[in-house]
Amino acid sequence: FESAADKAFDAANADFEEQMHQLSLSENESALITGADLPFDRKGFVILGMHRSGTSMLAGLMVSGMGYKVGGPLIKPASDNERGFYELLPAVLQNDEFLKHQKADWSSNVMAYHSANEYAAYTKGEISTVEGQKALEFLNGNTNSPWLQKDPRMCITLRSWLPLLNSEPAVLFTFRHPLEVAKSLNRRNDFEIRHGLRLWIMYNMRAVQNSQELCRVVSSNEKILDNPLLEVQRISDELTLKCGVPSPPRPLDNDTIHEFVDMSLQHNRNELKDDLKGKESNVAILAQYPGCDVLSYDSTLRKGSTEWEYEEKLYIKAMQIKCDLESGVAFESDYQWPE
Repeated sequence: FESAADKAFDAANADFEEQMHQLSLSENESALITGADLPFDRKGFVILGMHRSGTSMLAGLMVSGMGYKVGGPLIKPASDNERGFYELLPAVLQNDEFLKHQKADWSSNVMAYHSANEYAAYTKGEISTVEGQKALEFLNGNTNSPWLQKDPRMCITLRSWLPLLNSEPAVLFTFRHPLEVAKSLNRRNDFEIRHGLRLWIMYNMRAVQNSQELCRVVSSNEKILDNPLLEVQRISDELTLKCGVPSPPRPLDNDTIHEFVDMSLQHNRNELKDDLKGKESNVAILAQYPGCDVLSYDSTLRKGSTEWEYEEKLYIKAMQIKCDLESGVAFESDYQWPE
């Protein structure tokens, strides 16, 4: 199964360049890209981050704490996210429609998503646009700035939305340790660790590729948890000073931080460190990248099995990307994504 999965991954990634080329030929898309030299025309920003990467916490801090606008109705809170998702329901439903039209959903076949095809399907009425129109009423509204749009599916579908927006958005990209994400998906969705790792690779790769020409601010779940007040304020300041997004009505305060920052996440990070270290006698460095060691971890799979080898391969690949995101190398236009 490894060979087939890898071939599908590579084929879909190769097709992505053609997708980007086709979509860039759109008149509206070209206008958006060339509009990058008018930074103060940006009315809002899109949070791009993989599922289970702390995007809801980040959005909550910025919406409830600082006053960024998110519209409505929103996805209702759930047992796995009691403080809310801060996701505009019509945008989420339109993203589901985009993915469904290509026989995909948020957790399967996302690498094959074709942005230009879905933009064309939307404008030609080949798919339902009811929810998309509702979302665009908010995102293109003259009085809704500064707005924040958050849905992890946007990592995949962003390029289908850009020509539909009246002004180019900025992007706030954030990421979390791939093993933390995979373990979280395992607990919530019963996904195998290797499936979670593949999704982490796909979502983060597409998020970076799809936002390449846009004004982008970068953070991470780790940085936010280390110092929420300082990091979220830095993010907001950079969105304004670098990207021209209007300033929010108020600065972040400690009361909002206490409400939204779940300190159990710090506990989970400590557990992960223990998993990576294991027993001192069993510690191994699986790979090394500049300033970044990839340590062995405790797997539930039988060591030496085909499944174990595939999982470890994906883990090393994901960790290389994480290292390159931290160093900034992954954001360079000529970055070669690990094969």
